[in-house]
Amino acid sequence: MAIKNFEAIIKTAKARGSKTIAVAVAQDLDVLLAVKNAADLGIASAILVGKAADIRRIAAENQISLDAFQIIDEPDNVQACRTAVQFVSQGKAQVVMKGLIDTAVLLKAVLDKEIGLRTANVLSHVAVAELEGYARLFYVTDAAMNIAPTLAEKKQIIENAVQVANALGNDQPKVACVCAVEKVNLKMPATLDAEELVKLNQAGELKGCLVAGPLALDNAVSPEAAKHKGIVNPVAGHADILMVPFIESGNALYKSIVFFARGKIAGIVVGAKAPIVLTSRADSDITKLHSIAIGILMADKR
Repeated sequence: MAIKNFEAIIKTAKARGSKTIAVAVAQDLDVLLAVKNAADLGIASAILVGKAADIRRIAAENQISLDAFQIIDEPDNVQACRTAVQFVSQGKAQVVMKGLIDTAVLLKAVLDKEIGLRTANVLSHVAVAELEGYARLFYVTDAAMNIAPTLAEKKQIIENAVQVANALGNDQPKVACVCAVEKVNLKMPATLDAEELVKLNQAGELKGCLVAGPLALDNAVSPEAAKHKGIVNPVAGHADILMVPFIESGNALYKSIVFFARGKIAGIVVGAKAPIVLTSRADSDITKLHSIAIGILMADKR
């Protein structure tokens, strides 16, 4: 059964058993609060890699006990990322988590051929959102990594999002290729890609989901809007995965969910050998906790 909210995600992660997270550049208050809460909930332990003195100072100033965690002193941020990734590649941890570091620096370590977690797949970011008034989770992709994905990359981005939905109990997610309009327009390349992705799905080359598009956001998520526009499609109004055409639209949607809708959200990178918990440095400790829980379920699914 598909998980419908973050409370159920936490409950399920707890039932599956604790995993270990390797945190790269862990000297950040929200990161430490998130891993402490995860440990208290029994869903994850953590290896904290970064400036040990800063990690301990931040914890002490905020009454955060670090007794349950292993701390690796690595003051160099690049090396801290490499060390965290190595813990996962060596099987000593199951999830990588971004701390107070640029995404590009962490991903460089993830993609390193010698110590990293590279596969042949495209890496993509999946944001999982819980919004008031909807009895399901939404999966927004890609809001953080792929700038202007090609058709082939969009196919893999959908496949990555399907993996996340599967880990959260949704075995046949509905995918909307979100565009500005719901009709194919030769002057709008995103609509042409949407049409091709639907064909790939119908031909069995894009499996494990039901794809529709192009769909505008309103008729992707609202049955009333879809009905009003005369769109008859099982995905229309009922989409789970919202695949956006390029990073600007995805990033704006992600942040609109947080700052306008006050929705709950989490972020995970898929396509590597292990899940990567990746949120904005401005995201709250609760968002980071939710992301950890999804990472745990992804690791358990693997």
